[in-house]
Amino acid sequence: MSPAVPVAEPIIQVDERTSAHRLWATVVHDDPINTMDYVTWVFASYFGYPRSKAAHLMMQVHMTGRATVSRGERVRMEADVVAMHSYGLRATIEPLVDLSEGGGEDR
Repeated sequence: MSPAVPVAEPIIQVDERTSAHRLWATVVHDDPINTMDYVTWVFASYFGYPRSKAAHLMMQVHMTGRATVSRGERVRMEADVVAMHSYGLRATIEPLVDLSEGGGEDR
C-alpha cells in the first residue's frame, strides 16, 4: 500500500474586472451631423423617456461629448447600441463599474 499523496486545494481567484462588469452601459457620443431635436426625439422614441429627460441627455451629449442612455445586461445594451446605430447615432457599450454613473435607466 502506498502512502496517500496530499492533494492541494485549488486557489480560486475572482477576477474583479469581470465580476464588477456584470452591468453595462450604452453610451451615445456627440457627432456633427444629427440635430439636437433629432437626438432628443430618438431618446424619447426608442427609450420611452419623457421629453424633458430626453432633452437633458441630449444636452449632456452636446456639452460633454457623451451620455449614458441606458444600463443593464450586456445583451440588452448591445441591442440598444445597434438601435442607436440604426438611427444614425454614434454609440458604444461600456462596462459599468460604478452604479451611480448617471444617465440612463436600467433596462
